[in-house]
Amino acid sequence: MDEKAIDAPQSLRYDAKAISSYYRYRPWQVIGRAFSIVWLFGGFIIRILLDRWFGKTEINRPKRATEIRKILTKLGPTFIKVGQALSTRPDLIRRDFLNELIELQDRLPPFDNQTAFKIIESELGHKIRDIYREISANPIAAASLGQVYRGILYSGEEVAIKVQRPNLRPLLSLDLYLMRWGASWLAPWLPLNLGHDLTLIVDEFGTKLFEEIDYVNEAKNAEKFALNFDGDPQVKVPFIYRQYSSSRVLTLEWINGIKLTDIERIEAAGLDLDNLIEIGVTSGLRQLLEYGFFHADPHPGNLFATLDGRMAYIDFGMMDQLEEWMKETIASAVVQLINRDYQALAKDFVRLGFLSPNVDIEPIIPALEQVLGRAIGESVSSFNFKTITDEFSELMYEYPFRVPAKFALIIRSLITQEGLALSLNPNFKIIEVSYPYVSQRLLTGESPQLRRRLLDVLIRDGKFQWERLENMIAIARSDNNFELLPTARLGLQYLLSEEGKYLREQLLLAITEDERIHTDEVKRLWSLIQDEIKPQSIFELAFSTFRDFSIERVATIMPTAIS
Repeated sequence: MDEKAIDAPQSLRYDAKAISSYYRYRPWQVIGRAFSIVWLFGGFIIRILLDRWFGKTEINRPKRATEIRKILTKLGPTFIKVGQALSTRPDLIRRDFLNELIELQDRLPPFDNQTAFKIIESELGHKIRDIYREISANPIAAASLGQVYRGILYSGEEVAIKVQRPNLRPLLSLDLYLMRWGASWLAPWLPLNLGHDLTLIVDEFGTKLFEEIDYVNEAKNAEKFALNFDGDPQVKVPFIYRQYSSSRVLTLEWINGIKLTDIERIEAAGLDLDNLIEIGVTSGLRQLLEYGFFHADPHPGNLFATLDGRMAYIDFGMMDQLEEWMKETIASAVVQLINRDYQALAKDFVRLGFLSPNVDIEPIIPALEQVLGRAIGESVSSFNFKTITDEFSELMYEYPFRVPAKFALIIRSLITQEGLALSLNPNFKIIEVSYPYVSQRLLTGESPQLRRRLLDVLIRDGKFQWERLENMIAIARSDNNFELLPTARLGLQYLLSEEGKYLREQLLLAITEDERIHTDEVKRLWSLIQDEIKPQSIFELAFSTFRDFSIERVATIMPTAIS
């Protein structure tokens, strides 16, 4: 037996082959755990079959959904995480079961203090009393993967100390081995619209789960997250004490705050609930569309309101990184959805991996229009991500949609944030914050790719879409932080650049389309911006922009503009 196989359950990285090699020679461990799993799920399947036999499937469906949640909780950490992951997979799970899985709690009874303190001493190489001046007698919180103590360093800083559950990696490895084995056998018999091998989904899940239990990785995530929000007066990220941390122990700054679900304490502290919601939504969108590095598990236990009105993030085990093109396509897809351009939306779905490139999208477009149009409703203000997800799940069984691994995390993040916002204010409309932000991102277009997405939105079938530009400006201006002049300057610079040649031509065509000057459209645009852009501002804007261009450059542009 090779050394790699021997160490497989304690490895810091998920390695399906090494885990398989290890358990191939330990059938007694596999059989024991498999029996527990089969016993619980077997009874559940028998009850499902009896429901069908006696015609009680519909009546008992809510009860069965609750049962599956309890079974996952009883089976422990791996299956709790599986349930949470499946709660964002409408391509795999029925809607009624999804709703129950969303309620799955990541909480388990704490393990004993003696074991926890031994882990700390073993990992950090010192006695507890030599590391912390004080440490709480019992954990203040316990989850499926670890528990947290409160302490004070000898230097005086108050800290939170995360300690991983004992023997966690062997348990996760064994469960993942059994899941992968079961996936290879069961996949042909399951009525799932996957789009790819079920074992690959298990491997994706295993990789993210092993990243989550590596506290060194979590420390890096926290530091990267803090760097992204450095200087942001509305977001707080705890400092990581690397010298008191390891792969199984994490010491970080203690956050004095109030859980976002404790509305009474928040109001008693004089904090503005709507402002906190807006901070949470905006910071979440910045993670997705600006930095591409996002917190994939923003549940109430990981978000706090600080006494000075900031939003504090903790627990950075479940994070992911988006590529630039993906951020831009997401921004484009949101705008296409609100504009009800379902053909363009279907093309974005192909780019993002929800649809295979060789799929004929034409039959899918009417279905998108019907289902998503119903979800959006009569007005933008009725939009919410939970409704979109619920309605979209109906398409998953009829058309070859699939949810890429990254988007399972994104969906989870968005739905969790929206659910938290609605628990604080049932009348809150997430689109009223998110769509202005997306519009701003497209209008300011910091990258060539993002500017191309703006062109995709504004120009359709070779025609300039005046109403879309008006809508985007109007909605972007609904955010008090949106500044029109800097955006106009960016737009003018783009128009005068070589890259902006196509847009210059399209604007001239749009203004003179159908052999007439489209003064009405120009007047409507002017009415939107005239309050902010005065004649003096226009002169200063033009002067500062042209100053950045050489005379020769302007000379080369002018013939193009008037040709």
